[in-house]
Amino acid sequence: MKSIFTAALATTALVSTGAMAELLDVEKDELTFGFIKLTDMAPLAIAYENGYFEDEGLFVTLEPQANWKVLLDRVIDGELDGAHMLAGQPLAATIGYGTEAHIITPFSMDLNGNSITVSNEIWEQMRPNIESREDGLPVHPISAAALKPVVEDYKDQGKPFNMGMVFPVSTHNYEIRYWLAAGGIEPGYYSPQNVSGQIGADVLLSVTPPPQMPATMEAGTIYGYAVGEPWNQQAVFKGIGVPVITDYQMWKNNPEKVFGLSAKFQEENPQTTLALTKALIRAAIWLDENDNANRQEAVEILARSEYVGADAEVIANSMTGFFEFEKGDKREIPDFNVFFRYNATYPYYSDAVWYLTQMRRWGQIAEAKPDSWYDEMAQKVYKPAIYLEAARMLVDEGLANEADFPWDSDGYKEATPAGDIIDGIGYDGRTPNAYLESLPIGLKGEQKVVGNEVQG
Repeated sequence: MKSIFTAALATTALVSTGAMAELLDVEKDELTFGFIKLTDMAPLAIAYENGYFEDEGLFVTLEPQANWKVLLDRVIDGELDGAHMLAGQPLAATIGYGTEAHIITPFSMDLNGNSITVSNEIWEQMRPNIESREDGLPVHPISAAALKPVVEDYKDQGKPFNMGMVFPVSTHNYEIRYWLAAGGIEPGYYSPQNVSGQIGADVLLSVTPPPQMPATMEAGTIYGYAVGEPWNQQAVFKGIGVPVITDYQMWKNNPEKVFGLSAKFQEENPQTTLALTKALIRAAIWLDENDNANRQEAVEILARSEYVGADAEVIANSMTGFFEFEKGDKREIPDFNVFFRYNATYPYYSDAVWYLTQMRRWGQIAEAKPDSWYDEMAQKVYKPAIYLEAARMLVDEGLANEADFPWDSDGYKEATPAGDIIDGIGYDGRTPNAYLESLPIGLKGEQKVVGNEVQG
């Protein structure tokens, strides 16, 4: 029966693409993948809806998960074969921070896609500290320096200033910390004895699942948050908050989610891993091709309850080349969501190193590490060789363009110039310790957190 289906798939691929697909002899053809209800799970939805998984002989079930911890645990115990993951999750698990397990990624899911939102009340207090354009709208990007006097005022009143992020090793945690620190605000440290991340903090950051962010802020439990879409635009539509900065404005084309698998799954199912990577690359190409011509169709798919389950209008607000900061203040940000261009799907070691530097910066990595350690850990988790093998097959099948892949890369991007990052400090993944030294706030050198203070 399986051979009949395989033959049918090969015929379908030949008819639909005009090229003979190289159907792999997959070890496991029934797969369950997990995701969180966010716009950037799109490659999974599109690979499923457009039949790309089936083209590879894979029968995939997509399952939304309650939160990031449940998702990771289910990948580790084999209930899920793989998942849409925070980029920090495979790295943290592999180095033993939190849950210990060897997780890998052959595929980066996207660039950018996040924002930081504050409540209307906080926005009103920030606004006098922000320069205006001639039309009266605020000048972007907005520095956290505009928030600093507000935080200081709360501190003087003895009131804690609470903000939310989605998970301790999430991009959102590191991005909101980066933004706060760039504005001179202490976001707090972790230590082996205290994993709250609030040691010495001016702003107290805590975990809130993405879909709950707007309601939690509306209830006054938090004054703002960092999250992916559509939960920033949801605050605008509900009239309860104002996004103050997107991560694209904070760091142009920064890495976001990854597709994570256990190393054990990949070792036992190498052909299956190649096949699913091929399907995901095709989905990413579709999402970005022809200047985002397919985005509205993608929005309609993502709006369904089985995927993101938010209003299509809300999802479209950021996914179709625009971003709305306040009602009526809609600005063009064509690269707010990037799924394929700029080698978005290639799992760069330098992206992994950046996440590791932020773990070290805030004390999640308690001890100093040499540059060689960062490279070793990046190579243990990020698997560009698998990605390029899948890409080569797609090119040979006429399903992708040769010029769209970084065949000769050593795994490291060129250094990000200072002008592309909000604090004016460039990033080079080849020199992680020098990068940490260049950041005014955060652990560097042999420093460590002891009790409630930084020593060294």
